[in-house]
Amino acid sequence: MPFYGVMFRCSASCCEDSQATMQQVHQCIERCHAPLAQAQALVTNELEKFQDRLARCTMHCNDKAKDSMDAGKKELQVRQQLDSCVAKCVDDHMNLIPTMTKRMKASLSSIGK
Repeated sequence: MPFYGVMFRCSASCCEDSQATMQQVHQCIERCHAPLAQAQALVTNELEKFQDRLARCTMHCNDKAKDSMDAGKKELQVRQQLDSCVAKCVDDHMNLIPTMTKRMKASLSSIGK
């Protein structure tokens, strides 16, 4: 990831300023680390949203299965319904990965510019 090289070079240049106070050096280093922290937060946020959406989909499947059991359907029928529903959730969300990846790449490329 290019962020690391930029961050370390930036941090090293902060330490080379012999006129700077420790506080100024520390603030300079924090500024150098900001783009990496932004990038990590962006990726974490995207993955959390993806995971939440997948979890909501599977919870919906569980609710449908419980409703079917309450309505008197046989366990095997309900299990097949649940398996099918969860498989569809996974397939639908796998199809979202390319778009999510493209969005993350676009956002990451704009950080630090």
